[in-house]
Amino acid sequence: MIPTTTSTGNASLSSATRSPVSRATTSLLGCGVVVGPLYVVTSLVQASTREGFDLGRHQWSLLMNGELGWVQITNVVLCGVMVVAFALGLRRALTGGRGARWAPRLIAVFGGSLIAAAIFRADPALGFPVGTPQGPGTVSWHGLLHIAAGGIGFSCFAAACFVLARRYAVEGRRGWAVFSRFAGVALLGGFAMVGSGQGSVASNLVFTGTVVLVWAWMSAVAVDRYRDLGLVTIG
Repeated sequence: MIPTTTSTGNASLSSATRSPVSRATTSLLGCGVVVGPLYVVTSLVQASTREGFDLGRHQWSLLMNGELGWVQITNVVLCGVMVVAFALGLRRALTGGRGARWAPRLIAVFGGSLIAAAIFRADPALGFPVGTPQGPGTVSWHGLLHIAAGGIGFSCFAAACFVLARRYAVEGRRGWAVFSRFAGVALLGGFAMVGSGQGSVASNLVFTGTVVLVWAWMSAVAVDRYRDLGLVTIG
């Protein structure tokens, strides 16, 4: 459950009275609200409809392969751009205080890593797409760069969780601080598990769960910044 919070900003502003700066911030923060659901839903639809894909064994990055691989590539690139946009909005919304600079920077790096991971797509493996031999397979140069992009991006995302956790702790918002730390630890643990799991169902499902969790965390933080700026009416 997402922790509750009390708005510290002004009363909700109508679009007619909102300044150009606040309208831009609203739009940028909105990217953070919708990017997670967009990524998850698009990936799940493909995972449930593409022949040979097994949610228990295959990582979503494998969807970049095959005739319909362009769908997931487009999904990841678009989400990467939206994450960078959210980082810009977060920088505008965090007006000073702990993490005001580093949290947006780290999230922007994560967005860039998504774009890089789509450019250097994962290698076919574990029998997907259909006709691919079972097992992890051979790692190509672009597959290696895909893994590197994922490692950098997930590390920066986890670091952003910890940075914002410290900010929330300083603000006395214990629930948000715990939620942020948990998301960061879960992401690092899930990435480590899937990296060593070699197609293990348990490790893959844990990693998938952590991916959904951190996207939910990003959406929650974006909504929280809306509230803090007085751009959302509570109740």
